[in-house]
Amino acid sequence: MPDMTYTYNPLLIKARGKDQMRFEMGDTYVDGGAATSALADEEYENILYALKPERKAWLYAKLYVLEAIMFKLSYQVDTKIDPLTYALGQRAAQWQALYDKIRAQILASVGLPSMDAKAMCKDPYFFTGMQENARVQVRYNPYQPFRRMVT
Repeated sequence: MPDMTYTYNPLLIKARGKDQMRFEMGDTYVDGGAATSALADEEYENILYALKPERKAWLYAKLYVLEAIMFKLSYQVDTKIDPLTYALGQRAAQWQALYDKIRAQILASVGLPSMDAKAMCKDPYFFTGMQENARVQVRYNPYQPFRRMVT
């Protein structure tokens, strides 16, 4: 298995790629390699490989990155050895909260209907007076909900 690389360049956080994803995930401390980074460069790049330039695609990629991080950290447990304590579950809880937040954003964006651009250019289907009946006789108030039909 080839050695994994762990790099981060803060000057590239505006360009859509691994450095921006590392920045948004908070996975920027790469000096310790696998001990301090959630994922390797190759893992980020494989997730972002077929990324489309739209916002939803970036949110889905963030969700996949978080899933990979959570699966990777799921085997780590809290450990206490005399005065020394490792609370690794807190880290997983933070990633889970971020996962839930991004998942809610995706579900909110999927649930909103959008109008087709071609349909916006057409004349409206409905118009004023569309449901008027010429055979109806209005005796008192023209806004009565139930009118008598002329026989």
